[in-house]
Amino acid sequence: MSSLLFDEPGPRARRRIRIATVVGVLAALALAALAVRQFAANGQLAPERWQPYATWPMWRYLLDGLWSTALAAVVSAALSMALGLVLALGRLSERRWLRVPSAAYVEVVRVIPALLLVYVVLFALPKYGLDLPLFWKLVVPLTVSNAAAFAEIFRAGILSIERGQTEAGLAVGLSRGQTMRMIVLPQAARRVLPSIVSQSVGLLKDTSLGFVVSYGELLYSGKVLASYNGLVIQTYVVVALIYLGVNASLSKLARVLEQRSRAHA
Repeated sequence: MSSLLFDEPGPRARRRIRIATVVGVLAALALAALAVRQFAANGQLAPERWQPYATWPMWRYLLDGLWSTALAAVVSAALSMALGLVLALGRLSERRWLRVPSAAYVEVVRVIPALLLVYVVLFALPKYGLDLPLFWKLVVPLTVSNAAAFAEIFRAGILSIERGQTEAGLAVGLSRGQTMRMIVLPQAARRVLPSIVSQSVGLLKDTSLGFVVSYGELLYSGKVLASYNGLVIQTYVVVALIYLGVNASLSKLARVLEQRSRAHA
């Protein structure tokens, strides 16, 4: 499935990737060991500093933040995919007035950091009388940013479908729109599903930009909690572990979907 977007690496490239992976893992383990040693030397591993995170009130507060994160991610993903599909179809359109603006949107937005879009929504739009609710100050820039990525994923999936599928649809009397909707898009969606899940993982991490707009997502909840109890390192370690668990689960889902897709190819 990754070959839809990237060329398959050759033997030398795979060997270099394996070597780089081993070196990276060893370096990460060394840094982790050094961090643990420093934490222990400064008393950060003392049981009494971690005991509050064995209580339900702490976890309930963080889980509320996780729910806010999930809600923003789901809404952003749904809107991004809808807009991305429209942009992908626009880029593939034979009509220049659709193709050019769609391509311009994708090429421009892909190089703009999501954080900059957050600042635009947070500071620029209110000056022109458009002050969005807090939730949408995060969702709108994430949607605008990720729609470009989803557009490329959908476009790659559509282009991967054999041309004969379209010709067969036209041959039985379907219009181009009907052929796209009934034949091409369902197959393309199945092929790019792992890539969609992978992109959603990145979108979930981008919700941490809610920190900037004071939206109560997981990272912002951790900041408030650390300010309240003074357990800065412990709080952010717990928050990082929550992010790790959620993103690892989604990444595993993407791998499973990719394997199933290849098995049915």
